[in-house]
Amino acid sequence: MDQYDKFVLDTAVKAGRILLASGAEIYRVEETIKRISRYYGMDASSSFVLSSGIFLTAENQQNEIYAQVKHIPLAGVQLCKVAEVNKLSREIEEGRWTVEEAWVHLEEIEHMAGKRAYTRMAASGLGAACFCYVAGGNIWDSLAAFAAGLLLYVFILWAEKRERPMSKIVLNIAGGFLATFLSVVLYKIGLGSNLSAIVIGAIMPLLPGVSFVTSIRELADSNYIAGSVRMLDTLIVTCGIAIGVGLVYILYHRLTGGIML
Repeated sequence: MDQYDKFVLDTAVKAGRILLASGAEIYRVEETIKRISRYYGMDASSSFVLSSGIFLTAENQQNEIYAQVKHIPLAGVQLCKVAEVNKLSREIEEGRWTVEEAWVHLEEIEHMAGKRAYTRMAASGLGAACFCYVAGGNIWDSLAAFAAGLLLYVFILWAEKRERPMSKIVLNIAGGFLATFLSVVLYKIGLGSNLSAIVIGAIMPLLPGVSFVTSIRELADSNYIAGSVRMLDTLIVTCGIAIGVGLVYILYHRLTGGIML
């Protein structure tokens, strides 16, 4: 197989890898790989995608076989990258990109910077405040949830920048513990009167809502392996948060001899 054909398939796999690492659905990854391969002349290609890996084989007119396997660990959802790769694949079919240009653009998408730290902190606080209000809190409860959600994301940003990354289970246990602890402290100093609503709002930035919806879509599309893996990942994250919340409740009860709620 000549270098051009290999480069085309490498480009298709790279696009699929970015999508899968960014939380895209299996059908979207397979469709993108197929679109790119087909447009650049590799019609006889077949991809098999799992939640943590891509398998691609292809055959040219000389009956030469190409095969590639890529392992992609489960990571956080980055919808901006999914949108950019989707846009690129459709523009490729319209003839706007050569394969070399497409590769360069994929490199840019892969290293695309996320939202700024203060934007993510503000979004976390605002989301916590809104969910607190929906859960029955008043304006003061929402303000307490805003502060807890904002400080929670300061911790998450610190954990992301550590030289040795924190495991997902430990991160979510610690996050659930911190969010609940901050909620209790703010409640005890008189900021807010509905502790349950404050805690509900404060832990919302940790909940894997997009991953849960994606797992349901995978199961509905009969991608049972991918759907089950994502569902299990979602449940592990949720259990970690619940453990963190429960630890604060237990410690508070033991230290004060009373019940918070």
